[in-house]
Amino acid sequence: MNLSELCRARAEAGRPVRAGLIGAGKFGSMFLAQVPTIDGLEVSAIADLDVDRARDACRAVGWSDARIAAVGFEEDGAVLAARDDVEVVIEATGNPRAGIAHALAAIDAGKHVVMVNVEADVLAGPELARRARAAGVVYSMAYGDQPALVAEMVDWVRATGFRVVVAGKGTKYLPAYHNVTPDDVWSHYGLTPEQATQAGMNPQMFNSFLDGTKSAIEMAAIANACGLDVPAAGLGFPPCGVDDLAHVLRPRDLGGQLDGRGMVEVVSSVERDGRPVFRDLRWGVYVVLEAPNDYAAACFAQYGLPTDDTGRFAAMYKPFHLIGLELSISVLSAALRGEATGQAREMRGTVVAVAKRRLKAGEMLDGEGGFTVWGRLMPVEAARQALPIGLAHGVRLVRDVAEGEALGFADVEMAEDEVSALYRAALRR
Repeated sequence: MNLSELCRARAEAGRPVRAGLIGAGKFGSMFLAQVPTIDGLEVSAIADLDVDRARDACRAVGWSDARIAAVGFEEDGAVLAARDDVEVVIEATGNPRAGIAHALAAIDAGKHVVMVNVEADVLAGPELARRARAAGVVYSMAYGDQPALVAEMVDWVRATGFRVVVAGKGTKYLPAYHNVTPDDVWSHYGLTPEQATQAGMNPQMFNSFLDGTKSAIEMAAIANACGLDVPAAGLGFPPCGVDDLAHVLRPRDLGGQLDGRGMVEVVSSVERDGRPVFRDLRWGVYVVLEAPNDYAAACFAQYGLPTDDTGRFAAMYKPFHLIGLELSISVLSAALRGEATGQAREMRGTVVAVAKRRLKAGEMLDGEGGFTVWGRLMPVEAARQALPIGLAHGVRLVRDVAEGEALGFADVEMAEDEVSALYRAALRR
């Protein structure tokens, strides 16, 4: 609770925290919008494949010409990571292979890493965190994004002596969304293709949010950071509003919909027939906790905390998350406290590529949010030979695959490289 004071002290000492941003897209732009109002934090360098776009992003969020002129712009994220004027590297490209390469370059250069790129984290997060610890730097989830916010809530539950029953987020979900492609994604958002283009919205990226892949990736990140289990059959997306979290999200033997305690799950903001859920949690995050004893359960009732019918299960939630507008919390925590705002520890879950339609041998997979596959969350023990969604891009099928079938490494042409080796190493730990 003293980050702002520590940051101000660095400003007064003439040593502001200097961050380098890789990827000036929406998340990065939201972060850039806040930087001028944070005394003691500067962005000294920005890397983007399109440097002119990065400068335009700075102008779009209100940066002055003088502030833009003081920034070092790079095309190569690895070059940014090596700069002497960068203390914390923010990886916000969304490309898992690029994200892992940039994180490794930053760690090798002795820089802290804030990994906005959840796709990279679920492939190699435990290995990247291990290397960061060995190098004496911080590898961190990105505050403002749901995984880090959930990790904070899980930590609060455990530090106060309660038991984590389930943790996760809300989204809009229907089973048919798994087969949506970038060609028809905008109708589900209530937009025309022209409106989306004018707003600079990427159809494949937004389709990942819709088809369930992004939810699976984020839940894998939470499970891997918090030591939680993933549902054996994948995410169930039960329709549930905030008032019913403690009722719906408890073990099946108590009338709920969970395999057991200590799980991750995503709740849907719409019923299966499309009706809106009352007081939905579409933009928020939650944790369901269990009282460890009768005394604590009695306190729930005494202090007005809504519970399930046993009186022992209750829920805490945040109705919104502000994404990149909150990212400075991670940057400052790494630089000023030497602490991560959530960090991958072990592989509990992975996100497997599943065919959206019948695929034929010779077809090229196009990865997350694309036309060929969507991502299903699975327990690691059941998916060691499965092809993760983060590696299911730009690889060719060697056999026909049925719609709804999970793909394996043996189903594609893929040469072993550093990224796939890191993924396998993370699975072994």
